Amino acid sequence: MISRRLLYLDTQRLSAYLWQQGKLQPEGVFEMRPDDHQRFADYLRAHPKSHFQILANVAEEGHELETIPFLQGADRKALISRKLGQHFLGSPLATAISLGYEKNKRKNEKLLLTALTNPAHFEPWIKALQDADAALAGIYTVAQLGGTLLRKLGESGQRALLLTYQDHSIRESYLFDGQPLFSRMVPLFDSSIAGIASRLAAESLKLHQYLASQRLIRRSEPIPVYMLAHPQAVATVRQACVDAGSLQYQILDSHQAAKKLGLKTLPGDSSSELIFLHLLAAAPPRQQFAAEAYRHDYRISQMRYGLIGLAVVALLGGFLFGAKQLYDNYSLRQEAAAFTASEADLSWRYREISATFPQLGIDNDTLRRVTDRQQELLRQQRVPNDAFILVSHALNEVPNVHLESLEWKLGDNASAPSTSARNTIGEILKSNNETVILRGTIRLGPTSTPRQTLATFEHFVDLLRVDRDSEVSVLQQPFEIESGRALRGGDVDSDDTQARQFAVQIARKLAP
Repeated sequence: MISRRLLYLDTQRLSAYLWQQGKLQPEGVFEMRPDDHQRFADYLRAHPKSHFQILANVAEEGHELETIPFLQGADRKALISRKLGQHFLGSPLATAISLGYEKNKRKNEKLLLTALTNPAHFEPWIKALQDADAALAGIYTVAQLGGTLLRKLGESGQRALLLTYQDHSIRESYLFDGQPLFSRMVPLFDSSIAGIASRLAAESLKLHQYLASQRLIRRSEPIPVYMLAHPQAVATVRQACVDAGSLQYQILDSHQAAKKLGLKTLPGDSSSELIFLHLLAAAPPRQQFAAEAYRHDYRISQMRYGLIGLAVVALLGGFLFGAKQLYDNYSLRQEAAAFTASEADLSWRYREISATFPQLGIDNDTLRRVTDRQQELLRQQRVPNDAFILVSHALNEVPNVHLESLEWKLGDNASAPSTSARNTIGEILKSNNETVILRGTIRLGPTSTPRQTLATFEHFVDLLRVDRDSEVSVLQQPFEIESGRALRGGDVDSDDTQARQFAVQIARKLAP
């Protein structure tokens, strides 16, 4: 598991702390001498699974305001690097903070360039971190955390002065929208409560005069001055710092501030380094001063633990998937067992009920084949609906035609009864032809002529031929007409009053 360790570097020494759930536990103090540098390296090797953050409180800190054209990507990075090199002589401990864009057509970007201008002070400690392959997450300053402190304590304002005491010195910062535009460290020779109070009052006036002379603030502009003090020193500091002119003092109780921030290790005096260390661990700023070359081991550690996290997630996902499969398998087994029990119960009930059925004398397989054959015959059954409808329509149109008999036959050889008799029932039912033989008479009355009778008969036959699926053939004409003999109107039989018989055959091809 990754542990968080904080390194507090001042002008004389480096102090190491373990931060865990709001508690700060001191683990060592290392002086600025070679022996302690080696002892610090041994300390780093003893904690290979830790991420380290350095909080610096040194005098060599620079801040510059700069405006650059609107750029993006590599061009912006190159221009910022050039600006940092121009202002801070190529210090590797430098960063740029964007303050937004100007509201005009050019949309220039405002930058706060800040750097630690004495990298030699950090070099032995950074070298020890690199030699020990320790993961350096970043280098930060106390001035950077001033805006975070006021925001966490609910003190809002665009401009503010923040004065804090630590390392026998006073850190003075001018904050604009939470960003330090100016910061300096003033040594303190009297560390008593009265000495700290008087020094805070004097330095706040000097800082205000300096900022006004640099045109960073207006002399008549009211500006709040925030000071951190131990509860026992709050009254003394309040008595020494009386509102004067545009300065409005706000004394912050360090114990109340620590509790509000979630720090469980309360400061023992007016020193505020524990509060800033806790802020660094809980809410580190986005920008830091260490170059990427110094953070190589930190990036490797991030990738390592990222891969471990992905592996854990994959393992957990596989475990959950396996558990789901086991549960589904168990559910399917339970369901199969329930179906098996239900099938056994239904089979027993069927056997119990079937025992009461009358015995047919045949086995179940034979009975099943017979019923299947019956269903097949029912599906193949044919009825002469279409043929009878055709005949009925023709009879309605010609009422003088009287039907005496109608014979319907099914099969390809319907006209040959002896042949069709030899066909099996299945072969006949599979036939696609049906034949209808109509026998009847034509009765037109005593005054009718043979031509009228033949015309009526031909009209009846034409009506039967309307259906394209039917083939109509005349088996018997109403009159016997010999070839080469003309039929005259006066040609009549001796018994004209008798009805003339005819026979017509309709052959239809059935749809499958």
